[in-house]
Amino acid sequence: MHIQGCTSLITIALYLALVGCENSTGTDQVTGDWLIPQDQIFDGGPGKDGIPALTDPDLTGATGATYLADADLVIGVKMGNEVRAYPHPVLDWHEIINDDVNGTQFSITYCPLTGSGIAWNRLINGTPTTFGVSGLLYNTNLIPYDRATNSNWSQMKLQCVNGPLSGTIISTYQIVETTWATWKEMYPQTKVVSSNTGYSRQYGQYPYGNYRTNSSLLFPISNDDTRLPRKERVHGVIVGDKTKVYRINTFSDDIETVNDTFNSVSLVAVGSSGKNFIVIYERQLGDGTVLTFSPVQSVLPVAMVDNEGTRWDVFGKAVDGPRAGSKLEPMRSYTAYWFAWGAFFPDAEIY
Repeated sequence: MHIQGCTSLITIALYLALVGCENSTGTDQVTGDWLIPQDQIFDGGPGKDGIPALTDPDLTGATGATYLADADLVIGVKMGNEVRAYPHPVLDWHEIINDDVNGTQFSITYCPLTGSGIAWNRLINGTPTTFGVSGLLYNTNLIPYDRATNSNWSQMKLQCVNGPLSGTIISTYQIVETTWATWKEMYPQTKVVSSNTGYSRQYGQYPYGNYRTNSSLLFPISNDDTRLPRKERVHGVIVGDKTKVYRINTFSDDIETVNDTFNSVSLVAVGSSGKNFIVIYERQLGDGTVLTFSPVQSVLPVAMVDNEGTRWDVFGKAVDGPRAGSKLEPMRSYTAYWFAWGAFFPDAEIY
């Protein structure tokens, strides 16, 4: 979490470290029953809504997003024929963007301290809501709250952990997290969140100094797994009570597919280190057929072809071939820093 205003980055980091250590318990919000240890919930500093979530953001075309560099990461969604990009440089400052595409209501939740971005369905038990930033952290990860019931949720656990909805599992939408350059290559017609947010922020400047590239953490975690570098971005999949991660930087520069089976589920991971993305889908279709996939090069967003001759795009849609128009079932998966996967899922398997 960051402090608003003109305070230097060094001062922000020192302040956050001190605030986190001083306020691990005793904040007014950490009351009632929680599904996570209360002594491991930390106050990030700015307080509830101190980091302002965005709702119905202003959008521009790709050529209008002049504040973005090609190497900047974005979270991309595709709803019907519409594609939108939610850039890290905006999410670093706001963490949650509540949006609606042709009636599909969702929230992009992003934690800059764990590097985790997920699209949440904000229709819960038939009731629409928006999410805000509680100001609390667990395993240095964002705890959003929903404004309909004031319940608190653990972003990486994908679960409500306190309040009237406690125990509820959030449903998610498929995203593709990649660089702005790759996203524009795949979807030049994309809309993208503009820097016209209504807030005065330096969206071209990362608010956490060198946090992304060093090994330091601003808040304690419950388990420090040293099998991989703390800040390595990996894509993890959750199947039942088990978790497995795939290292983006070990994939080929070209498109690569991994046909795998994990916890009795047949899946395919398709991605590229050069294009900086991984997505994961089930390989078993509703009719029981288990497909095997091979990579397709140089025609993104088409990324793979199956053993029957159908070609599929990065959102798991069959674009041509015998199964044209079909969709693969997305897995519960997302990208985050390795230390966060190790903290939340201590027994995570590494591919």
